[in-house]
Amino acid sequence: MIEVIDIRKSFGDNEVIKGVSANFENGKTSLVIGASGAGKTVFFKCLLGIYEPTSGEIIYDGDKSSEDTKEEKQERRKNIGTVFQYSALLDFLTVEENVRFPLEMFTKMPMSEMRDRAQNILKKVNLAEESFNKYPSEISGGMQKRVAIARAVVTEPKYLFCDEPNSGLDPKTATIIDNLIQDLTKELDITTIVNSHDMNSVMEIGEKIIFLKNGLKAWEGTNKEILHTEQEDVSAFVYNSDLMKKVREALIRENR
Repeated sequence: MIEVIDIRKSFGDNEVIKGVSANFENGKTSLVIGASGAGKTVFFKCLLGIYEPTSGEIIYDGDKSSEDTKEEKQERRKNIGTVFQYSALLDFLTVEENVRFPLEMFTKMPMSEMRDRAQNILKKVNLAEESFNKYPSEISGGMQKRVAIARAVVTEPKYLFCDEPNSGLDPKTATIIDNLIQDLTKELDITTIVNSHDMNSVMEIGEKIIFLKNGLKAWEGTNKEILHTEQEDVSAFVYNSDLMKKVREALIRENR
């Protein structure tokens, strides 16, 4: 698991993260949500180790990141998988080569074993074998996301970070990607954290939700609890769309 204790992050005089604490458990999909400018991306980058917190502590499975040596930081990065917002596949590599890439970087597996591992994880994310030798430009956006997820988990990481993983996808494909992330999280017992503003993702896979506002943790709970929150700013975020307004109306009728 990942434990966050009162972390703060400032850039000069601008304090972006203002004392956030949270626990993220393995085998569960946790979402960090909030409006633009809430601090989600900076918080996410602190967890990933891209930014060092100005103060506070991030603890990975009992190890304090602030006490890591350079070598220990590098070793931890090998246990982190990342799904980027726009997949970030290497366009000069085939699908299979993209998935093999982390294995070539971080392991000394023989090529035959790397190929087997890459192909097995591609099958696990439901990509057909005829796609393996295609280039990213030759497959759909939804398929690219599946490849990105396969690449992120091929090394069997302890931690999986997903930045807006269903951005730009149609609702049906987005739901498939959400469910795929959750299924792999449980199957591989990964600590998964998703940075999102998509209420469909919140309702679909939000086993734990952290709501950030102005760099502070303004609310924490599950996807069931967030529907009934009386906290005004959280409720305004949740019920912003026409669809979610209809959900609220239905809940009100149900409780009369």
